[in-house]
Amino acid sequence: MIGIYGGTFDPVHHGHLRPALEVMEALGLDEVRFLPLRRAVHREQPIATQDQRLAMLRAALAGQPGFVIDEIELERDGPSYMVDTLRQLRGKLPGRTLCLLLGGDAFNGFMTWREPEAISSLCHLVVMQRPGHRLPEEPRLRALVQERHSPSAGALAEPDGGRIFFQPVTQLDISATDIRRRAANGQSLRFLLPDSVMRIICEQNLYTGHH
Repeated sequence: MIGIYGGTFDPVHHGHLRPALEVMEALGLDEVRFLPLRRAVHREQPIATQDQRLAMLRAALAGQPGFVIDEIELERDGPSYMVDTLRQLRGKLPGRTLCLLLGGDAFNGFMTWREPEAISSLCHLVVMQRPGHRLPEEPRLRALVQERHSPSAGALAEPDGGRIFFQPVTQLDISATDIRRRAANGQSLRFLLPDSVMRIICEQNLYTGHH
């Protein structure tokens, strides 16, 4: 099973890395692929360049077995829609089970994504949440959960996808927005992200002047 974890990673931080590691361990994933997006659809565009975001990701993932970078979205022109990415990955990884890792907030907005039903048939959705989740409020999303929810991780072994599984994780209340603000204000970023990423931000004066 392969975990798919998309995001701007502007910058990557412990709030991304720790939950991904816990999911990999809990579900026995072969790997987690971090997919930095090219052009955001549902959020502001990244401030750091593609090369800078890639450099930070490489620094963050170095030495962690099973954590890999997939540049599939950076190599494709236009906005980064997950449904397109998953169709490409399905062609690239025939017969492999794909699990899309989503934070709770991203999952709550899932029905606003392009072709959400298609996404949920191309892969399993693994929602990374604080322990003791509640069902989402949005009616269509609630219906999707009731139809596809899997109480145990065992059902995720089916390669066809289509299940929704809630995985409790340690959620660190760290945001890239806050990190960029601290960097702009000259405050320390220590313990919010890997030291190797902090060094790149400091050496390249990343986010200076962005609030």
